[in-house]
Amino acid sequence: MWDGQVASSLGVSGPVPEGLSATNTHGETVTLNKQQLTRAATITAVGNQQQIPARGQLIAIMTALTESSLRALSNTSAYPNSANIPNDGDGSDHDSVGMFQQRPAAGWGTVENLMDPVWSSRAFYGGPNGPNHGSPRGLLDIDGWQSMDPGAAAQAVQVSAYPDRYAVNQPIAEKVLSALSGVSLTSDLDCAQPATEPPTNLPPGFPGAFVTAAATQLGKPYVWGGGDFNGPTGGGFDCSGLVLHAAYQASGGRIRLPHYSGSQIHAGQGVAWSNKRPGDLIFFSYPGADGPHHVAIYVGGERILHAPRTGDVVRYGTIGEFAGEVMTVRRLG
Repeated sequence: MWDGQVASSLGVSGPVPEGLSATNTHGETVTLNKQQLTRAATITAVGNQQQIPARGQLIAIMTALTESSLRALSNTSAYPNSANIPNDGDGSDHDSVGMFQQRPAAGWGTVENLMDPVWSSRAFYGGPNGPNHGSPRGLLDIDGWQSMDPGAAAQAVQVSAYPDRYAVNQPIAEKVLSALSGVSLTSDLDCAQPATEPPTNLPPGFPGAFVTAAATQLGKPYVWGGGDFNGPTGGGFDCSGLVLHAAYQASGGRIRLPHYSGSQIHAGQGVAWSNKRPGDLIFFSYPGADGPHHVAIYVGGERILHAPRTGDVVRYGTIGEFAGEVMTVRRLG
């Protein structure tokens, strides 16, 4: 699937911000422009096409941020003709090219392949849909990558002489990934995408089963980007990871939500606040924000079930924890 294909004609569909600023672990502010964010959106869109968990997409964005500042770089000193391939500037790191600074001489692909953002993203992810079939190893080819610290997982792929540098950009990558929920590739490629509109033929009693499926994860730690259809990843869940897992389990695999609250808010149907019932989703947004920052499962009264934040665990809570915020209710079944 896609092997040997240079996909430079593929674009990105979805909301890409004009710019974004975030602070790395050194306290330095990094500002990204729309072109850089579009490159990040391509990484995310490829991840969505191949059903890469959010944690994997985070690692990929961290890596490209560190290697190229999210730019598709040529390298005219090593490959003079690379100047004729669409690029975002010229790099000079030995014989590396592209967003991930992958080396043609190391078997990652041709110069043309690696300067293509879609192809190079597929190469970084690797796995069964990757173009290199495990040699060199992409992220999915690394045993236990989901349990690794994201910086360590990036290093396992890149094998850099500076292994600690990837973790520095994790806070920036988290903000970028959150801002790019809902992006997709404009080409109709032969890879499954998570559906945002659940089917109508859900099992009887779905709302109760949905709550129960989430409750089986009580006490699991909050892990940013954690959770997939089969259970916790990286040891735990984030808010949308808990929701997508519980919905998938309770629906018998019929509901495959994306792993972002900003995309999940488009699933199902809107419900008036006064008509909410157990099993509905409640999305929480800061006043004036473009989208939600959190999602929880309503369980009745003032109670919710959710994965709140770093340092917390999957637990019951109350709507009052989000007093003053904008609240939106959606029903999956």
